[in-house]
Amino acid sequence: MTGIINYGAGNIYSVITAFKKCGEEVFIINNPSDFSKADRLVLPGVGAFGDGIRSLDESGLKIALSGSVKSGKPFLGICLGLQLLFDHSEEGDCEGLKLIKGNVIKFSFPFSESMKVPHMGWNQVQVKYNGKELFLNIPDKTWFYFAHSYFAAPEKSNTIAAITYYGHEFASVVKMNNIVGVLFHPEKSGDYGLCFIKNFLEGKWLQ
Repeated sequence: MTGIINYGAGNIYSVITAFKKCGEEVFIINNPSDFSKADRLVLPGVGAFGDGIRSLDESGLKIALSGSVKSGKPFLGICLGLQLLFDHSEEGDCEGLKLIKGNVIKFSFPFSESMKVPHMGWNQVQVKYNGKELFLNIPDKTWFYFAHSYFAAPEKSNTIAAITYYGHEFASVVKMNNIVGVLFHPEKSGDYGLCFIKNFLEGKWLQ
């Protein structure tokens, strides 16, 4: 059973729908006591980093979430849910969950480049060696849907499981032990997005 963490950061029901399409039983985590019922955890999210971490903290979910992840439960962070994993974000100058070393940085391009922020729409994801189990039955450089203005810069390169190019290269998937984070939205990325969710649920990437 997968617990979807509800901290007021939007798009939770589209994530629930996608997981149900994959045949997974899901429930919404609203309270710290709910974490014990989940075999896997998902932290979805759109919106501002500061609002997200503040909501997790004030609801009491932050401590319970960190404890559950550190205990070894498989975890998937989506978009803002990935960004919150890191030490610090330039957005609001806020500290994150500090589960993966690194910082969250805003896209910034010279005026000579016609790159729009937020990075919104379909873009290719190039899989690295340590991400292959997450992308089983998904061709390399498949297009996934993005909607974000910030990206994560992990301190250790071996936590980067896939990369995407938008003005410059950035980590679009991170993986460390029982933690996976994606900057794209698998729930909005069609059949290959559902395939990614199935691969997460099957857990071969944990081996």
